Amino acid sequence: MRLIVISAVWCPSCLVMKKVIKQIAEQIEVVKYDYDLDEEEIKKYNVGQNLPVFIYEKDGKEVSRVVGETTYEELNKIISN
Repeated sequence: MRLIVISAVWCPSCLVMKKVIKQIAEQIEVVKYDYDLDEEEIKKYNVGQNLPVFIYEKDGKEVSRVVGETTYEELNKIISN
């Protein structure tokens, strides 16, 4: 399982989530994409304009998605299932 994080430097919620992402990265692989710099890569994830976006993938397929600020506990719950 891995977590794909799509964020932007201009996004206040993305900055708030940095600490949580760091904690999650201690448990599973985290791949980060910048909303502005990685446009081609994030197109395949059908991301709107609300950021950050957290996409859990297992065996290359999306299993869950969280949009916006959330807690470590909420993200960790998805890993545990």
